[in-house]
Amino acid sequence: MAMSRTKYLTIFVVFCAFLLGNAEKHIITLNENNWTDMLSGEWMVEFYAPWCPACKGLQPVWKEFASWSGELEIKVGQVDVTTAPGLSGRFVVTALPTIFHVINGEFRQYKGARDKDSFITFIEEKKWKSVDPVPSWKAPDTIQMSIVASFFKLSQFLRTVHNYLMEEFGLPTWGSYMIFALTTIILGAFLGLLLVCVIDFVYPPKGASYTKLPRDKDQDKNDKKQSHSDNELDDEDIKDDLVDDVKGSDKEKLSGSETDNESDAGEKDNSEKSTSSSPIVKKRKPRKAD
Repeated sequence: MAMSRTKYLTIFVVFCAFLLGNAEKHIITLNENNWTDMLSGEWMVEFYAPWCPACKGLQPVWKEFASWSGELEIKVGQVDVTTAPGLSGRFVVTALPTIFHVINGEFRQYKGARDKDSFITFIEEKKWKSVDPVPSWKAPDTIQMSIVASFFKLSQFLRTVHNYLMEEFGLPTWGSYMIFALTTIILGAFLGLLLVCVIDFVYPPKGASYTKLPRDKDQDKNDKKQSHSDNELDDEDIKDDLVDDVKGSDKEKLSGSETDNESDAGEKDNSEKSTSSSPIVKKRKPRKAD
């Protein structure tokens, strides 16, 4: 009798293991490389972490629900956020476990009860239609969410490096942070210099250029008239200077003749000849400053 009970118990355990193994085959593991598969068809996707207690409690229910995927004509997937941090940023996963319903590229977050019957009813009765889809600007397949995913990948990489420095080299926490700070400063300076060089190459600086503005014809005529009038005034000043010089020389002649009356005639004639033969020097008065 004891042998029969042990035999039946063994058969039951093997059968349960077979069912669980078969259910696990229905669960599709999604990661950074194949997550786009959920953009076609209908999916139920769970985001979990191995260290999460709630995720561990949901795991048997999720496997049992996955065994119904054939009857429901859907696909059931799982995403481990510890191995695919970019997807947690792409879907903005803030709590674990998080479940999404996806149909033909439309994403809806499931917030109902987490048991097999509720999952099946949500699909069979199409209750997902009463749930608002994720806004288009926040959709996981957009460019901006791809950038967010890249930042999540970078943060995970930095955390890995931080743990490596502390475990392998025995650095204190502040020492690891100091290395990250110096690296950030050096990298920022390099990227800034590179950006300046690119801008100078694309938009080279132009030297100051002076262009001669076009002048009106009336202004040119006025300038010519003004210069002509200035020349006439200069000519009149020169003539006045010459007249004054000539008058001054005549006065000198007369004064010389009156004072030299007592001298002999020969000397007078000679002086008159010399004065008459001497050239008249024309002096110009200095012009006033304009």
